[in-house]
Amino acid sequence: MSTEVIGVLVLAAVFVLSGVCGLNMGILSLAAAFVLGSVVLGRTPEEVLSGFPAAMFLVLVAVTFLFGIARVNGTVDWLVRIAVRAVGDRVGAIPWVLFFLTALLCATGSASPAAVAIVAPIGITFAVRHRVNPLYAGLMAVNGAAAGSFAPSGILGGIVHSSLAADHLPVGAGQLFAGTFAFNLAVAGVTWLVYGRKPLTSGMSEDASDDEEDDPAPRLGREQVATLAAMAAMVLGTTVFSLDTGFLALTLAALLALFFRRTAEAATKEIAWPVVLLVCGIVTYVSLLQEIGVVDSLGTTIAEVGAPLMAALLICYVAGVVSAFASTTGILGALMPLSVPFLQSGAIGTTGMVIALAAAATVVDASPFSTNGALVVANSPERLRADAYRGLMRWGAGVCALAPVCAWLAFVVV
Repeated sequence: MSTEVIGVLVLAAVFVLSGVCGLNMGILSLAAAFVLGSVVLGRTPEEVLSGFPAAMFLVLVAVTFLFGIARVNGTVDWLVRIAVRAVGDRVGAIPWVLFFLTALLCATGSASPAAVAIVAPIGITFAVRHRVNPLYAGLMAVNGAAAGSFAPSGILGGIVHSSLAADHLPVGAGQLFAGTFAFNLAVAGVTWLVYGRKPLTSGMSEDASDDEEDDPAPRLGREQVATLAAMAAMVLGTTVFSLDTGFLALTLAALLALFFRRTAEAATKEIAWPVVLLVCGIVTYVSLLQEIGVVDSLGTTIAEVGAPLMAALLICYVAGVVSAFASTTGILGALMPLSVPFLQSGAIGTTGMVIALAAAATVVDASPFSTNGALVVANSPERLRADAYRGLMRWGAGVCALAPVCAWLAFVVV
C-alpha cells in the first residue's frame, strides 16, 4: 500500500474516531500528523509542523479576541441597534447586505478572510438578536467574499490572470468576474432557500425581545469610542493599506487590552480555542498529505484521462474537495497548470474551464476547515457554536459534492 493511500485512510479514520468518540478532531489530526510524518516517514517534528497554518491561527485568535472585547464592552450592541434603526422592518435584507458588502471589499482588493473577519462578527450578532439563523448570515458573508474575489482588482483574480499569462492563455477579466459572481450569487440564493426562510427558534439570547428596535442605542463611553476606532482602523488597514489581518487585529486588541484590562480579561474567554485547535490540526495534517504527493498523484491520474470533459470535471472536484481543507490560493496555483494541456488542445473553452475551476475552488470556503468558515464558527455565540459547526460540515459536504459538477455543467459543458 502506497504512502499516499495510507495518508488518506488515516484522515478517514480521524473523521470516524472524532464522530464516535466526540474528541476534538484537531487533537486527533495533530497526533496523526506526528505518527505519519515522524514515525512512518521519518521526518522531524519541525518538518511535520511546517504545514501548521500560523496565519490562520493568528487570524482566528486575533479576530475573536478583538470582537470579543467589542462584545463585552457593548460596542457590538451599539452597532447592532444602529443597524436595526437603519433597516427598520427589513431585517431579512441584512444577510444580503452582508453578501454585497464582503463582495465589494474583496473586489476592491481586500483578502477574503479579511473581509469576512470584518463583516461576519457584527452580522452574526445582528442575526442572533433578531431570530435570523447565524449560519445564514455567516454563509452570506462568505459567499459574498467568493463572489468579489475574482474581480480584475481582486486578489484571486490577479492570481488567475498572472498564472495563465505565463502559458499565453488569456482569459477575459470581465467574463471571469461575471461568471464567478453569478455562480456565487446563485449559491447565495440556495443559502436563502435552506437557511433564510426559517426564524431561529433555539439558543436565543434571554434579553432579545421583539421591541428591541424601539430601544435607544446606548451612549458611547471612552471605551466604546476607542473600540470603534480600532474596528475602523482594521477596516482601513486591511482594505487600503493591505496590512496582515491577523497581526493588525492582534495589535489593535492588545492596545485595547492595555487600556481596558478588566474588559480584556473577560474577552479572553471569547477566543474560540476549540475551533482554533480543530481547524489548525486538520490543516496541518492535510498539508502533510500535500507534501507527500497526494494532490500530485491525483493530478497525474487526471492527466492520463483521455476524455477532456471528464478530465475537466475531475479537476473541478479536486479543486473543490482539497480547497475545503487547504488554501484556496495555493490550490488555484497548483491546479491551474493541470488544465493547461486541455486548454491548449482547444477541446475545452479556456474561459469556461477557468471560471468553473475558480468557482469550484472558492465556493467551498464556507467549510469549517477553511479560514472563512472557521471565522463563522468562531464568532457564533458559544451556545450556538456546535450547531454552527455541524451546519457548516453539512453545507461543506453538500457544496463539495454538488458545486464542482454544477460549475462544470454551467461553464464547460453548456
